[in-house]
Amino acid sequence: MSAKSQAALTLSKVTKNFGLAEIIRSVDLDIPAGERHAIIGPNGAGKSTLFNLISGAFPPTSGEILIDGQSVGGTPPYQINRRGLSRSFQVTNIFHNMSVYENIRCATLWALGHRYVFWRSIAGLRDVSARSEEILELIGLAPVRNSPAGLLSYADQRALEIGVTIAGGAKVILLDEPTAGMSAHETERAVNLIRKVTEGRTLIIVEHDMSVVFGLADRISVLVYGQIIASGPPAQIRADKKVKEAYLGEEAV
Repeated sequence: MSAKSQAALTLSKVTKNFGLAEIIRSVDLDIPAGERHAIIGPNGAGKSTLFNLISGAFPPTSGEILIDGQSVGGTPPYQINRRGLSRSFQVTNIFHNMSVYENIRCATLWALGHRYVFWRSIAGLRDVSARSEEILELIGLAPVRNSPAGLLSYADQRALEIGVTIAGGAKVILLDEPTAGMSAHETERAVNLIRKVTEGRTLIIVEHDMSVVFGLADRISVLVYGQIIASGPPAQIRADKKVKEAYLGEEAV
């Protein structure tokens, strides 16, 4: 079996241009199923653009993107989601006027094979209710299930977004700076939650907090000026001279 057929996500010579500006430059990356993989790099390196390419927000200029061996380059985001990939964003992306429970329930419907029909009550879908309650317990928000999502603390809103992300049953999870703006205590709680909810799934995370990256990732890729300059286990990345010069600095020694 080839490396590509074993990978949950494969990028092959992926390039993205905006006009004459080449933002992503021939990126190759294989991420095995079940791996927690961090993508790090300085501001402007192209990390968010790379996430947008993987999740379908942007089509690649050239190259190939595969999920479980199936090409998805240029595929609309909703179709990529149905193939088992879901992402969160730097800015919290939830329904603020709906309850915590309703946010999770909306995300659960499609994964369980239900479609919106006006003559059927959602409340009567026992499998949806059971799955929604299970996720609320998993993310620790069951006590506030009936609260409007917009009234949650910032950390709880991020936890809810992670719950929404996994509620669709995605096998590949993309998290974009999930601990940005959090206190040390909130960050620790978020990392524990991420570790718990991604068990058995493939995680790809963009994160600036190096304590989170080195504590969570099985493997790290370093993106600089749209190119991956190093990829490997945390200890290898920490010791890499090119990475120190480009991003981590001498404090990583």
